Amino acid sequence: MKKILWLLFISFIIISCGSSKKKVSVKGERPVTEDTSATKRKQTNKEADAIIKTALSFNGTPYKYGGTTKRGMDCSGLIYTSFLENDISMQRTSYMMATQGKKIKIKDVEEGDLLFFTTSKNKRKINHVGLVVQVKGNDIHFIHSTTSRGVLVSSLNEGYWNYAFNQARRIL
Repeated sequence: MKKILWLLFISFIIISCGSSKKKVSVKGERPVTEDTSATKRKQTNKEADAIIKTALSFNGTPYKYGGTTKRGMDCSGLIYTSFLENDISMQRTSYMMATQGKKIKIKDVEEGDLLFFTTSKNKRKINHVGLVVQVKGNDIHFIHSTTSRGVLVSSLNEGYWNYAFNQARRIL
């Protein structure tokens, strides 16, 4: 509890001072890094690679509503666990994850970005999320967990996922 209060206090000081440094919301401590584009891009690529590697380690895991382990996981559980195992805390549900990071255009999507979908009849509420694992031109592959097939990699070019796509967000 003291550690959390201390981190909040330090965060407040950094933000209120108008510092040019950036702090990422994480679990545990993490060094503050300068926000230069070359340094940031290099660090982001390493983080994205690590998160993707973690997510891919769950490939084939069966679907389980609310699950976050190899015994079973849902779509947001996959993303939540993959980021958390790399010391980045996220919201737990897909519609709450869609409030984090920065909304980006689909043409700007990179590995490590998140794709959000509306797969229910209520087309306004996001209820599915996937992690971009590969971008080849206009072909975007993402890992996610489906109720019918569990954790797998799909293409955004597939008719269903292209139709259900709602937005892309950059967390890193």
